Amino acid sequence: MLRNLHIQNYALIESLDLNFAQGFSVITGETGAGKSILLGAIGLLTGQRAETAAIRTGATKCIVEGTFDIAGYNLQALFEEMDVEYDPECIVRREIAATGKSRAFINDTPVSLASMKLLGERLIDIHSQHQNLLLSAESFQLGVLDTLCPDKSYRVQYTQAYRNYREAVQALEELRNQLSGDRGDEEYIRFQLNQFDEWHLRDGEQEELEQELELLTHAEDIKSSLYGISAALNGDENSQATALRSTTQALRSLTSIYPQAEEWYSRMESLYIELKDIAEEVADAEERMTVDPERQTWVEQRLDVIYTAQQKHRVSSVAELLEIEQRYRDTLSRIDDAAERIASLEQAVETTYKTLQKQAATLTAQRNAVARTFEKDIAARLIELGIPNTRFAVDITPRRQPDATGADSVAFLFSANKNGALQDIAQVASGGEISRIMLSLKSIIATATAMPTLIFDEIDTGVSGTIAARMADIMASIANHGRQVISITHLPQIAAKATAHYKVYKEDNDTSTVSHIRPLTTEERITELAQMMSAGTLTAAAINNAKELLGK
Repeated sequence: MLRNLHIQNYALIESLDLNFAQGFSVITGETGAGKSILLGAIGLLTGQRAETAAIRTGATKCIVEGTFDIAGYNLQALFEEMDVEYDPECIVRREIAATGKSRAFINDTPVSLASMKLLGERLIDIHSQHQNLLLSAESFQLGVLDTLCPDKSYRVQYTQAYRNYREAVQALEELRNQLSGDRGDEEYIRFQLNQFDEWHLRDGEQEELEQELELLTHAEDIKSSLYGISAALNGDENSQATALRSTTQALRSLTSIYPQAEEWYSRMESLYIELKDIAEEVADAEERMTVDPERQTWVEQRLDVIYTAQQKHRVSSVAELLEIEQRYRDTLSRIDDAAERIASLEQAVETTYKTLQKQAATLTAQRNAVARTFEKDIAARLIELGIPNTRFAVDITPRRQPDATGADSVAFLFSANKNGALQDIAQVASGGEISRIMLSLKSIIATATAMPTLIFDEIDTGVSGTIAARMADIMASIANHGRQVISITHLPQIAAKATAHYKVYKEDNDTSTVSHIRPLTTEERITELAQMMSAGTLTAAAINNAKELLGK
């Protein structure tokens, strides 16, 4: 339930800190005093859209914060899903800056507006005049039946079955669309693959050929240079190897009489061995190096094929060409395997559709069972609310194709006359009858759900006198079943039934107009009721009537 509401700089409200009572409360006040502003602020806590125009003139931001007692409503799983710490005393806050930026918090944890809306739907049900228009919407009527269904798993199972079916249909459609494009390009793809088969590309080939061409182009110069190096190192008696060998031998003979030469000899011998190895490797390389014009021509032609292929496909490597080739082969494989893949997906569509039909039939059966009880409950409440010849029916007919809500079309049918034909409720119900139907509907839903707080905004439109008192009794009855009920009303018969009474009023000063709301004492309630009964003129008779009404 809503325990406290704090509002700062919202519309005409400069600062408000209000504690709400348990049970049945009413809010009264003159037209334009700020009752709708109060509802708008509460609506922000349920994730409704924020408008910067709602920020009080001159303020940089507005803040709306609600403290809720959520113990006993089994919301722990929802908090885990939102990744927010659970606390039985839940604080929901909304901040709207003049720049247009909106921030939402649950227990001081920043959350998305979607998360705030998800929680708000479990905390508060705000009934406004706008909701009366929803009564004619099929989606609303269907939602009422599903809300009243005792076993919610049927709807969950149907939703999953519908999701599986739609995914199968989408996969089939995507494949068919893809194949339609592929088949249009099939001749082109096969031509391209024939070229790739002729090219016979190999990853890394280009780099190898480019290196080889570099050697072949300079083979003659390289061979000549290697020959000269080989001759200088180990070619004749004047070579570097001969000179190094003589020096090494001289040092060796010196070691017997000059020990210091031992280290020089060892180092020189290593140099001589290393030089001989280099000389042999150079000689071998010179011998292997051949000038091969034919091979050079072939390499140049092969590279020309690769460069032409890259230019054609606008890439710069063989690896990219091979990726293109693989995509062509994958496309051709899809075309070749199309019949088998389409058959498989068609089977999946058929299988999921059968499951969907089965789940839809189960859901329809449950809705029909709930509808029969719902019809009796609504009729009984409407008779109590002064429509003695009420006839109410829920017409459930099959859809041509199942949709996300099921396989049912739903229509609420109504007649206020004993012999009148049942017709669509929006076409035949008057404003006062719509108000009574909505209150009856809300009272039934309240007993079937764990909604902590219900707010009725002038649900008494079009009624008065005894009927208003009966509507108040129903709201009080909802509150007596563990719900917090807050009613915004202009009728004293309803205001008198509440256990707590709040008044909205506004004050003008030199610079602005400010809305306030405060709880009324018993004496103040008598005065407020008397003013409501006498159109603002206090008389002794009105005060006595107010006392009597409040006493009852």
